[in-house]
Amino acid sequence: MKRRYPSTADLTARIPVFPLSGALLLPRTELPLQIFEPRYLAMVNDALAGDRLIGMIQPEGDSGEGLVPDGASLHRVGCVGRITAFSETPDERLMVTLSGICRFRVAGELSVTTPYRQIEADYAPFAADLTPDAGVAGVDRSHLLKTFRAFLEAHDMSADWREVDGASTEALVNTLSLLAPYGPRDKQALLEAPDLAARAEVLVALTEMSLARNRGDGPPSLQ
Repeated sequence: MKRRYPSTADLTARIPVFPLSGALLLPRTELPLQIFEPRYLAMVNDALAGDRLIGMIQPEGDSGEGLVPDGASLHRVGCVGRITAFSETPDERLMVTLSGICRFRVAGELSVTTPYRQIEADYAPFAADLTPDAGVAGVDRSHLLKTFRAFLEAHDMSADWREVDGASTEALVNTLSLLAPYGPRDKQALLEAPDLAARAEVLVALTEMSLARNRGDGPPSLQ
């Protein structure tokens, strides 16, 4: 099947951004969003009338999770997604599914009259994001699964292991990154990992540190 965006040149450089602390979008993952603020309702409506692209980005600093104040400084790296599903509720909220396409670096923020912020996105540093399974060969899948299992056991949780075993390595790494119960700073580290293998290593390291804290151990070995 032909990909919708075969190269970064096929992605719009000028995009609206949705600053949301604690939110993580990665290529070929989905992020459900509930839109209710007027400025972001306008953003979604404008995106639906255009190319359906919206950039997800986090604010800098420790502002907690959720929406951020106007004018807050933004991280330099985010991820653009395409609206692939939406519905309207009786109270006029929008339920949106954003499907991740490619990370971007903020080349600059634009001066706009829209109630939402817009930036000039540079996708070139992350062109490999457009290629499915890029970097899979470098992922230590067995170590990742071992760590994931230990995390579930430590929190009395379970998983459908048949589904986990059947998932592609890329889907496994990225989905676990989205589901990981870590804060905005850690989510940003997962986003900015250079490739899939590095993201898996960051995820394992964060999980091992979390397990060590729960056990009351000292700093864990992360080799």
